[in-house]
Amino acid sequence: MTISLRLDAVSGESSTRRSLSDISLAVAKSKKIVVVTGAGISCSCGIPDFRSSNGLYSLVKERYPDIVLKGRDLFDASLFRDSASTSVFYTFISQLKRSIDAATPAPTHRFIQTLDAKQKLVRSYTQNIDGLEERIGLRGSSSQQTKTSGKKKSKLKVKEVRNVQLHGDIHRVRCNFCSAEMPCTEEHLHAFENGKAPNCPECTLRSEARVARSARALKIGTLRPAIVLYDEPHPLGDDIGTIQTMDIARKPDMLIIMGTSLKVHGLKKLVKDFAKVVHATGTGTTPSGTPKVQKSWQGKVVFVNKTPPGSEWSDIIDYHVAGETDVWVDKVLEDWKKMRPSDWEIQQTLDHTEESNGFKVVKEAATNTKGKGKDGLDPFLLKWNLNVENVPLDDPFSLRPASPSKTTVSVPSSPSKRRQSTSHYSDVESSPRKRRDIAKIADGMDKLDMSDKCVLFADATNAIKNAGDDLVMGELQTPKVKVRRTRASVVSKECQPRFQKTAKSRIEVWVEIGKRPSIS
Repeated sequence: MTISLRLDAVSGESSTRRSLSDISLAVAKSKKIVVVTGAGISCSCGIPDFRSSNGLYSLVKERYPDIVLKGRDLFDASLFRDSASTSVFYTFISQLKRSIDAATPAPTHRFIQTLDAKQKLVRSYTQNIDGLEERIGLRGSSSQQTKTSGKKKSKLKVKEVRNVQLHGDIHRVRCNFCSAEMPCTEEHLHAFENGKAPNCPECTLRSEARVARSARALKIGTLRPAIVLYDEPHPLGDDIGTIQTMDIARKPDMLIIMGTSLKVHGLKKLVKDFAKVVHATGTGTTPSGTPKVQKSWQGKVVFVNKTPPGSEWSDIIDYHVAGETDVWVDKVLEDWKKMRPSDWEIQQTLDHTEESNGFKVVKEAATNTKGKGKDGLDPFLLKWNLNVENVPLDDPFSLRPASPSKTTVSVPSSPSKRRQSTSHYSDVESSPRKRRDIAKIADGMDKLDMSDKCVLFADATNAIKNAGDDLVMGELQTPKVKVRRTRASVVSKECQPRFQKTAKSRIEVWVEIGKRPSIS
């Protein structure tokens, strides 16, 4: 059952105030919001809607009573069958285009952009052809920046489309023969004001090129406003269907409908598909099998319009807010800032500017300065030259930075061109743990006794010194008597290892042992 709330009764009934506050809280807490808008959100900009008493349908019927029986007939695809209705259509559209050019975006348009800036907007779908959403930064599906180049299956860059224009864009024109699109210029408007359609420049160029080759000329199409009329297929219908399917798969948790009477069949189906997914948000079962409990702010479908929805929407729309869309969005933003002020906080700093001799406010990312020194930097790194990268140190065990004369500041090379033997980060620019390990190694090397170097690097020529008079290397100056040769292993006392586990250095020599001649 749809609950109706009147904006002008906010100061009266407490139940209405509470319900409107609940809707504002739902907007603030929701993370995936889909917005569907109609011509009602642009009425405050001076652009008339279609079905109200002073809307476009009434205006057309009043101006051209002999041409159209109903105002809707001027926006039907069948109007091109008659030259008189076609001329009236071009004249009326040119006048509407000039009024749109003079309009400025309303608070409702800026509210949609705020949702997008807060990363809450899944996507915006609009029936409007005025293109005011793109003026505030929401790129539309008719924008040239969202079109793909070349022969591709998709004509749109889906990720760049933030506002889907269901009925086209009045700021562009399209050829009725080759379907080429281009911006609507002042020259085109001047032709439309006279009730005529300008020729397509693309068709003209192709035809002239054939005539220059002595070939038969081609048919030249005419340009028309690139808007979608009743009973006319959308040129980007397949791409819009793909976008809608992707957005439904993202499972939005809120649907906001503003400024539309929900009379068009295609829009009715789109709203019902999104409402079904939104109502299912927060329901289901957990992995353990217990049912989920939907939170109070989840799964809301809100309809904001002056006129109430039909009876067919009683089980689809949860709340009908009767009133101006601009008034409602202002109240939502006001409540949002009161309920969740942290969503609107911006860390700021004052930055002096020499040009204006004043200060400017700039955004600054939050940084953790705990345990940091001056300017939020690690004190250990303050004495290093932080502009140097990928430069090997002169001594890997030295904690002193390289001299400035030897340091060269250059652009870091790519990973494929770096020396494979050098680490990507030097010992100075590495993690604190690695720097502590390097410091320990350096301290250990300073305390190491290098007097025992011969244990590792033994010199055979100096291995035996003063081994005794009876042990002589080389030739022995002893009497030539019969002696017995044997092997002996002699180890230099100077090369005795300090630890038992160290490998001993052994040297093999030939020694002659003989008896000394007796002295008689």
